[in-house]
Amino acid sequence: MRQYYPNNSYRRRIPSFLVLVAILFGGWWFFGRPKNVPLPPPQPPRAITARGDLASDEQNTIELFRAASPSVVYITNIALRRNLFNLNVDEIPKGTGSGFVWDKEGRIVTNFHVIEDANSVEVTLADHTTWKASLVGVAPDKDLAVLQIDAPAAALAPLAIGESHNLLVGQKVFAIGNPFGLDQTITAGIVSALGREIQAVTGRTIQGVIQTDAAINPGNSGGPLLDSAGRLIGVNTAIYSPSGGSSGIGFAVPVDEVSRAVPEIISYGRVIRPGLGVTLASESITHRLGINGMLIIKVREGSSAAKIGLRGIRQSGNEIIIGDVITGVNGVVVSSYDDLRNELDRHRVGEEIEIEILREEKTIRMRVTLEEVA
Repeated sequence: MRQYYPNNSYRRRIPSFLVLVAILFGGWWFFGRPKNVPLPPPQPPRAITARGDLASDEQNTIELFRAASPSVVYITNIALRRNLFNLNVDEIPKGTGSGFVWDKEGRIVTNFHVIEDANSVEVTLADHTTWKASLVGVAPDKDLAVLQIDAPAAALAPLAIGESHNLLVGQKVFAIGNPFGLDQTITAGIVSALGREIQAVTGRTIQGVIQTDAAINPGNSGGPLLDSAGRLIGVNTAIYSPSGGSSGIGFAVPVDEVSRAVPEIISYGRVIRPGLGVTLASESITHRLGINGMLIIKVREGSSAAKIGLRGIRQSGNEIIIGDVITGVNGVVVSSYDDLRNELDRHRVGEEIEIEILREEKTIRMRVTLEEVA
């Protein structure tokens, strides 16, 4: 019977392995084993240098934030979604934004686009209490909305209201809001430019907009822009940013517009629009006809326009006679619907203005009393 034996090389490897283990163990014993050697005393800490008083502009910013931050709120836009597994309807946060306390009655001002298409809205105050909000009214053309919460008056800190018509390029401004959901954030900058124009969600142009380099990011919308006295001078509403983050160009609706619109929204649920009582041709039609101005198609019977004799398009036999063309308001040239609407919006129902019209190639000036229009 043939017998088999392990290879000789295998027998030679066993002692070599044992020797290696012995060497490693000995090295650990002499060099790696913890020894009861006392450590030297630690280095003493560096001496702290006294800071001294804060600079006056730092103190001003700190005081401004302490005074204004209780007025700034966090707004959550909530949508309803049906759960596909159990068919229940769940509330899902759709988006967030900022706002501020308008008065002790619980009115909150924010941007229209923050709460647009919301099924419900929640408002979180600076004390972290959260309240269900109801909608008082909106002004989409101004990107403004007013909400109502039932918080006690003691929890509400209305923001001080300032002016925007006398702002100067270069003066300091501060934005407080909730960028990217980080509540109670303050950023500082200056008024970079005045008289800018941006487009509201309705397509209408918002004029007189404040441009600032104070960092404004998603979530800041609806929050306040303050001057160095802590007064509201604008409502942060948009940024110019190819990336979606702050690029140093932010825009705020001027407080003079806010101060005009919000009381009307509170009283009527909307902004009362002053007008003439006429139907105007679309800009595409006026352009095709080569008309520079707003062509009147129809004058409503009994309207302010009818009382001063404005004329719409009419027919004489087989001939179509072009109506009056509005070319100016109070000396300001108007060549588009936006131009006309913005000039009329500077006034209130019942005020008298001067309009300039083109009739049969003749320029005529008339005075007309503004009336409420839908």
